[in-house]
Amino acid sequence: MGDKQMRADRHEKRSRKKWPAILLVFLLLIGGITGYAYYQYKQGVNQSLKDINNGNTEDTNVVYDFEGQKDQYGDTNVLLLGSDARGSETSRADTIMILHYNEDKDTFKLTSIMRDSYVAIPGHNKHKINSAFARGGPELMRQTIKQNFDIDLQYYAIVNFQGFVKLIDEVFPNGVEMNVEKEMSEYVETPLQPGLQRLNGDQMLSYVRFRHDAVGDFGRVERQQKAIKAIREQLSGLSTIAKLPKLVGVVTPYVNTNMATTDGLSMAKDFLSGDQNIDTLRIPIDNSFTEPRISGEGAVLEIDVEKNKEALHQFITQ
Repeated sequence: MGDKQMRADRHEKRSRKKWPAILLVFLLLIGGITGYAYYQYKQGVNQSLKDINNGNTEDTNVVYDFEGQKDQYGDTNVLLLGSDARGSETSRADTIMILHYNEDKDTFKLTSIMRDSYVAIPGHNKHKINSAFARGGPELMRQTIKQNFDIDLQYYAIVNFQGFVKLIDEVFPNGVEMNVEKEMSEYVETPLQPGLQRLNGDQMLSYVRFRHDAVGDFGRVERQQKAIKAIREQLSGLSTIAKLPKLVGVVTPYVNTNMATTDGLSMAKDFLSGDQNIDTLRIPIDNSFTEPRISGEGAVLEIDVEKNKEALHQFITQ
């Protein structure tokens, strides 16, 4: 019994000695991964800053107040704004989207709000919703969406279109596979021909911005949602997730946002690792609007606010 007890004691001592060593290796591994991720992130930032310093894009960095919070369902909503002049309060928002993130279900949904939607803007009467950005930045856009559709937005991200081009070219050196449904040549810098093909950054920008056809902005919103779905599907995978720090770094100089880098990385990882499709919604929904011309505004979408608010909340919660 004495020998057995001595052997047991020696085994227990060896086991106790192993744990600090295992813990040290684990901490070194985590530290190494974190350090490498930070290095990759800074590499991406520096890569884009070189372009900015060479005059390829504007380096505006306006700091906005944004009183965002989670919505009444406990979910995170990100206000996505596309603008030619990121951070400039004199420009209207070319693209208005809400990315809905349910952390418990690990699901994402995307709502596009058409820029000509004629709604009440707090303190400014009724105007096209895209003018809220020009009148008061992302905070007034947040207030406008809250007042009309009763949904809170926690974060905002104003994406410079040149940043979109950089991201596509960095992530997809061979282009994004898209089925271009028609010729797109009017009022775009890079004309497109119809057919299944791989689009580079400039071509993708033309695809998501084209609107000079019979369906106008309705077609453009549909293409924007189609493009986001295609990008996500073709980006998904462990190899892409490993590149995330650099990709976030590449885009960062072109994006004005109140989201911390760590939060952005975490959400991007969940966005890319999910295998379910992204549900989409367009506001206004079908049969909920008219298209009058209003003095000083031109053609607008006069929407049934209550019907669209109900559709948005049903979409988020279903």
